[in-house]
Amino acid sequence: MGTQRGTANHSPCKIGGLLDLLARPWTMHILWALSHNGPTRFGRLRQQVDGISARVLTERLRTLENAGFVFRHYEQTIPPTVTYGITDRMNDLEKLFGQLETLAGKWSGEAPKPSRLRTSA
Repeated sequence: MGTQRGTANHSPCKIGGLLDLLARPWTMHILWALSHNGPTRFGRLRQQVDGISARVLTERLRTLENAGFVFRHYEQTIPPTVTYGITDRMNDLEKLFGQLETLAGKWSGEAPKPSRLRTSA
């Protein structure tokens, strides 16, 4: 049986919870867009994350806000203005994004190589 959402993750891996959060569909796309484009209003962010529904974007933003990766700034204007951006907690993840971008660029022109079995020494 699978685990239900919201239940504690008892993975022996120290990064299990972080991986669970980041591996959810659209999460990395959202963080990437916010880290590269700065604070962004909801509608513009939805355009930048092509293909995401408003419902899923709202859900992911709430989850990321609760985890401390994203801030939400609400202004009482007519219509209301809501802006999302990344928090200081994202600084470490931005370094990883840069490394992933470099790796993606390196691999983009390469044909996949046959996999080799890894053996422990």
